[in-house]
Amino acid sequence: MDAFVSRKRRRLSPEIEAEARLPTAITNEPDDESTDFKLAMLASVYSNMDHGLLLDILLAENGSVEAALENLRRDSRSSRKKQNTSGIGYQASLSSFNIGSSSTKKQRLTRKGKTLHLYSPEDIAAHTPCSIIHNFLDKGEADALLQELLQEAPTFQRERFKMFDRVVESPHTMCFYVDSEDAAEIQRTQYVYMGDRIADVRPSLPKMREVSSKVQVAVNSENEKRIRHFYPCGKKLQYQSPDEWKPNAAFVNCYDGGQESVGYHADQLTYLGPRAIIGSLSLGVSREFRVRRIISKGEDELALEGRKKDDTNADAEGQIAIHLPHNSLLVMHAEMQEEWKHSIAPAQSIDPHPIAKNKRLNITYRWYKDALHPKYTPKCKCGIATVLRCVQRKKENRGRYMWMCHANYTPGKDGCSFFQWAEFDDDGNPPWEVEIDEEKFSS
Repeated sequence: MDAFVSRKRRRLSPEIEAEARLPTAITNEPDDESTDFKLAMLASVYSNMDHGLLLDILLAENGSVEAALENLRRDSRSSRKKQNTSGIGYQASLSSFNIGSSSTKKQRLTRKGKTLHLYSPEDIAAHTPCSIIHNFLDKGEADALLQELLQEAPTFQRERFKMFDRVVESPHTMCFYVDSEDAAEIQRTQYVYMGDRIADVRPSLPKMREVSSKVQVAVNSENEKRIRHFYPCGKKLQYQSPDEWKPNAAFVNCYDGGQESVGYHADQLTYLGPRAIIGSLSLGVSREFRVRRIISKGEDELALEGRKKDDTNADAEGQIAIHLPHNSLLVMHAEMQEEWKHSIAPAQSIDPHPIAKNKRLNITYRWYKDALHPKYTPKCKCGIATVLRCVQRKKENRGRYMWMCHANYTPGKDGCSFFQWAEFDDDGNPPWEVEIDEEKFSS
């Protein structure tokens, strides 16, 4: 009996003890508390858990600390049963916490003014228009490609263009590569960018050419998965090409240090066509690639009216950060350029890479279409081949394509008011594609 009375009480897990010490107000916190404050409360209980994951869970539970704690407690109990240990088995992905996967209508997780950080390929594919492959190349091949680009990087240039009557420079350097010297000469003399020619177009480097074929296989495989698992009825999107994606051009960007970046934008579709797919290979320093959904005018008010009921429009206001480590391939799928914008955010601090030091090099492989050569596309009143754009914000015309003058982006040029709606068939081919095919057949 004495032994029974004096027996020590069973020790609770550190998380349960820490949670018990929290004041009741924590689990009934007011909605106006900052996310940082709520994150600090979660971190005080789960001190060994990655803060990025805690933030994911907090945002997924609409900022409720109480719901986030319950989610973590539930996972902790499940992990102890499976592992028969007293430690907590925390996960590195949202899917491990059963967030947003059970409902028939996918819940969007971002909120106005917040950044949701995603790390796992499953979460990135489910909540963004992208998919990611980590450790894409063998280590030796990735390092050799990085070394090849580092030798070229000092010769890269900053893009100069006009914005609001001011000449500005891009906050990073870049260079344009194509498959051969003949293709480079055609680009220098026949293609137009921002209303002007690019003088420095280079043939792809040896390692770039070798890797291009591997990127082609991977991107086509990811595209097939995307169509099968994420698109309505398992069919390609309207205007998306059914043909195999074949990269024949690449922009290489260099971000030297954490302050070099690029703001939110969509990539130009002029030579890629509608529903373009881009394969982006990251080398060197890890950086955040951020995406946000574009919301059309007219939906803003609906989002505000429904805010108290749900957050189905929240992706338009928040942003998602995808972390791109060395040797990762990000595929921007066919819905990306028309419906989302993306950026590389400035970083307050970065972890130096053993080879690249503070640099991140990024190869964006693209497929230039023969039918969209500037000799076929409409010319504006300036006599310059026009740029292809997609209506993104005006609700009544959202998703329509248009040809416009873009000479106004070139320093020293004013441009004109040329505008013409663009027409494409369901496979993204322009109306003159038939004439081009007939010419090839007759020759």
